[in-house]
Amino acid sequence: MKPEIALHLYSLLWQEYSARVNHARTYQQMITAAGGTVANDHIALRSLRLSLDSPKGQINLGINYLEQLATALGYVAAGEYIFPETHLYARHYSHPQQVEFDLPKLFISELIVDELPPRIAQLIYTTVSLLQYELISPVTDSLIEDGNVESIAQQLQKIFTRPWQTPQRSVVEEVNQVTQYGAWVLLHGYAVNHFTGYINRQNTIQYPDIDATVSGLINLGVPMKTEIEGDIACGLRQTATQAVTEMVTVLDDRTGAEIQIPWTYAYYEIAQRYPVEIEPGKHLLFDAFLGKNAQQLFEMTTHKLPASITN
Repeated sequence: MKPEIALHLYSLLWQEYSARVNHARTYQQMITAAGGTVANDHIALRSLRLSLDSPKGQINLGINYLEQLATALGYVAAGEYIFPETHLYARHYSHPQQVEFDLPKLFISELIVDELPPRIAQLIYTTVSLLQYELISPVTDSLIEDGNVESIAQQLQKIFTRPWQTPQRSVVEEVNQVTQYGAWVLLHGYAVNHFTGYINRQNTIQYPDIDATVSGLINLGVPMKTEIEGDIACGLRQTATQAVTEMVTVLDDRTGAEIQIPWTYAYYEIAQRYPVEIEPGKHLLFDAFLGKNAQQLFEMTTHKLPASITN
């Protein structure tokens, strides 16, 4: 039942994400029109490593919170990645029935807030402390087992929102100057950061590899990252569309009213995996991630403020 719940949940999340990221829809249409298959290599999520006191005890808003969901769906941690320069830590999770049910991997990262300059850390703490506790609830086995697949998936979908109240504009802009990742999470919360088209499963002569796929997307007017990260020897090559910009809601510092400003949301990634030698004469398809590649992709959501703000 758990794999079925996961698949239904991902379908709901894809509907929401692809409605916001038109580049993902273009990819889907391009591959489908060529008679190919749209498969998902992994889903990426972002979070904040910090704890808050609540009526129900301490709540960790980082990987530990999202890991509850991964574990409840049957996923297990399969690798970890450290990014000291940007104060990020990540784990990826795989499912033991990944092949049988065509389940994507999960790549969950967190910003280590306590490593940031004290003022920036305090701004983040103050913002997320305005928590709507009804949106933060533990994922238990009883929740997974109680009800039908569709209703459970709809309940779990509520996790992928922003559980704290609307942030102040000045806070988001100041945090952004130190950590674009932190500003992104303050605005978007636990919304899906990106889905990933899995090149190996496209099964279309027209787009046999990542290079042809990139060319196809560019021909359709999709703005792409300038480089493909990784190489065949490492077992993974990946790239992405540029992030879409959308209007987000923030609080005006002068009036306290909600206003709309443009900000980056998400990109669509594509990835191709290759066999790597794990022992003499034995090769397996690389099934993990490369830290350097991931760092490059983190930066795809960088939002550049006008000079009047950044100077």
